[in-house]
Amino acid sequence: MNNNNSANAGADHFGHVRMLTYAMFFIFAVTTDAVGVIIPVIIEQFSLTLLQASTFHYAPMIAIAAAGIGLGFLADKLGRKIVILLGLGLFSLVCILFAVGSTFGVFLILLICMGISVGLFKTGALALIGDISTSTNQHTKTMNFAEGFFGVGAIIGPALVTYLLRNDVDWKYLYVIAGVVSVMTLWLASTVKYPKKIVTETHKVDWRSSMRLMKDGHALFFSAGIGLYVIIECAIYVWMPTLLLGYDGPATFLAAYALSIFFIFRAIGRFLAAWILNFISWQVTLVLFSGTIFAFYLISSVQGVEAAVWLLPISGLFGSVIYPTLNSKGISGFHADQQGAAAGLILFFTAASAALGPLIMGLIGDIFGHVSYGFMFATACTAVLFFGCVYNFIKDPTAHRLKLMDRDIAATIPAAE
Repeated sequence: MNNNNSANAGADHFGHVRMLTYAMFFIFAVTTDAVGVIIPVIIEQFSLTLLQASTFHYAPMIAIAAAGIGLGFLADKLGRKIVILLGLGLFSLVCILFAVGSTFGVFLILLICMGISVGLFKTGALALIGDISTSTNQHTKTMNFAEGFFGVGAIIGPALVTYLLRNDVDWKYLYVIAGVVSVMTLWLASTVKYPKKIVTETHKVDWRSSMRLMKDGHALFFSAGIGLYVIIECAIYVWMPTLLLGYDGPATFLAAYALSIFFIFRAIGRFLAAWILNFISWQVTLVLFSGTIFAFYLISSVQGVEAAVWLLPISGLFGSVIYPTLNSKGISGFHADQQGAAAGLILFFTAASAALGPLIMGLIGDIFGHVSYGFMFATACTAVLFFGCVYNFIKDPTAHRLKLMDRDIAATIPAAE
């Protein structure tokens, strides 16, 4: 009787931890994916050039990348709870300070601080997923579900900014609202019982921990895949509206709402992926889905906007499974006392690719005279990603390592503190 009660209590605690993880992914997306709607407003408000305004996207991404590679070890050294509380506390404060900001410089500084805070709490959240997972497969399903909440936030953020602007409310209050939600998440983070980690002294934990993992083939394999996918996804939400600008074919309605359709498909796909992975191996899933995206991009590049207006928004459904699955397998290939550093390294590749990918596409578009040439670069990235997934399916280079991790996880399933 007592054993059953204890097991139920542990499951309940893990349920609260999952709620906390999903909430952190949600508030992160609400702010980051709304930037595309905010940029045209600040260009007019502060008389900015396109390059100046684009720092609203690049600056926090660079800050996230720096925090991931430089501070990811804190989730291993100080523990998940402390790092999550620090990150959410800073995020809440920065968001609320938007209410008193009035200049572009102040807002930019706040966004940089926000990027650092995201780097803290997201590495903590990513490592926490490992703590509550009883196998690497469950880790992947949980990661897809968490990214589903990110997808929902990515839909709500831009919609909320649009609603505020239509009602003559300043865009900066999006961040104030996010700050209030973050305060509630901070309260949840302070009250839940976290899994008790079994800590080993096998690995030295310091600020160089994430950088040391760059020598690890497993970490680099998945980080490279994630970098490629992020470039492909950023091509959609940064440059697709420009690609479809001026389209006057039979799908004008679809062109007008292409980005919203992409975000909706991405959110649906991530929840769907958590179910699909119950029936199809992750290796096969990645081949099928990356191959579909490669085909969509290739057809769009060859046939132009007439095909792109249909295929690029739908690609969100197939791309949705790729990022969380690669992220999960990359992190779960390490012991618990290295998962914070692994999460930091992967977050570095994620944010760096999100910053550099659109920049490279823009430069290529400027050189050749149209953004469609930038999409040829993105198409090349989809090809490399697809063939990487095929290699992973045929050779399965990570099978032995993930099996070892499954064995270790089964031997050290954490209890709630």
